[in-house]
Amino acid sequence: MTSVLAPRYVLDTSLFTQAKRSYYAFDIARSFWQHLVKYANQGIIISIDKVYDEIERGKDDLYDWAKKNLPPQFFCDTDNSSDVLKNYQQLIGWSSSNTQFTINAKTEFAQYDEADAWIVAFALSNRLSVVSQEIFNENIKRKILIPNVCQEFNVRHIDTFTLLRECGFSM
Repeated sequence: MTSVLAPRYVLDTSLFTQAKRSYYAFDIARSFWQHLVKYANQGIIISIDKVYDEIERGKDDLYDWAKKNLPPQFFCDTDNSSDVLKNYQQLIGWSSSNTQFTINAKTEFAQYDEADAWIVAFALSNRLSVVSQEIFNENIKRKILIPNVCQEFNVRHIDTFTLLRECGFSM
């Protein structure tokens, strides 16, 4: 029997999409995907409903894989948690009053079906590390990046490779 641990990481869409498109394509790195399923079943990694929605919009083999392989509880509900909603409102307030970012960047970040703000709000509410492939950029204006938001709100942000190292993954 697999033991279930408290989740430690919440995964952004970019982990899945960039892995599938490049360095961990389904046809060359099956063990990567098998390990994601193992970590999901053990409760080490989770994601949120908005990430699932972004994956679903792709209607491709990644969507088929997620639907078939990840446990139903993997994609957590963000709409019915008062803590997540409170933190989401705080993030949107911060972004809208921030003079660094363009109006388009603020508008995109605040879209209900855009996962980025929800990911950080969920991590903040549940004391999780955010895993994405975005890279911190202190001067960016055209997009509000997950690592920038994480730094502002003292949420740990790591990339896929760090996640794999911390989970003991090897090929």
